[in-house]
Amino acid sequence: MDLYYDPVVDEHVRTPVGLIAPTWYLAPQRREVAETAWRFGASVMGLLGDGDVGMNDARDGLMLAWFTGEFADGAIKEKLWEACDTFFEPTQDPDSGEFTFGFGLGEIHPRGQFNARVMAGWVCQPGAWAQIFDNPNLAKHSQPCVERVDFPRVAMSQAHWNEGSLHLAADPCNGAANGTRTTMTIRRLPTDGEWILKSSDETLTSWDVAGGSTQIELIADGSSFTLTALDETVSA
Repeated sequence: MDLYYDPVVDEHVRTPVGLIAPTWYLAPQRREVAETAWRFGASVMGLLGDGDVGMNDARDGLMLAWFTGEFADGAIKEKLWEACDTFFEPTQDPDSGEFTFGFGLGEIHPRGQFNARVMAGWVCQPGAWAQIFDNPNLAKHSQPCVERVDFPRVAMSQAHWNEGSLHLAADPCNGAANGTRTTMTIRRLPTDGEWILKSSDETLTSWDVAGGSTQIELIADGSSFTLTALDETVSA
């Protein structure tokens, strides 16, 4: 299979990588082809079986780390990441809180595409990538949303709408920001009027919603908050 074809010079670059490279894109469309390609690459690299994963540098494991989460979990994924940690150079900046992989390249700025691919593979659970396309959550486009987050000082580790409540959690970028207050805007709330924000320690604060929007304040410490209309809070 071609990895690349240049029509100008009529040149085909034929390599087994041509089968493996489109795996991420084939998974939602031709899953059987995608999984066959992944298994081929995983077998060649020694991921499937009792032997060691055969990587000489970070680039050897990039596509494998990218694709494996869609097709395997448990011991296989654990084996892969144990091997990847040796070459991927996981790094966390204590000031910005940013976690990246350096891949042993010695560059000032981490490679964006490499990190994006590897992170996708890291968080992916079997079938999750295909599910985005095969069974998309279109309701989220009309449900409440969070805007104007004080990023990168604060990042949202939780923001989802469920049964009339908005569930939120804000994580600080570092120790200095931990426990500080942070504001954000909530849009597309279904009703105007008074809404109640409940913290994980049951503390309640009141916020007025007009035109479906309001600005609220959370504590950036990773704890959970729930925003619910007053009428729903009383009835509950």
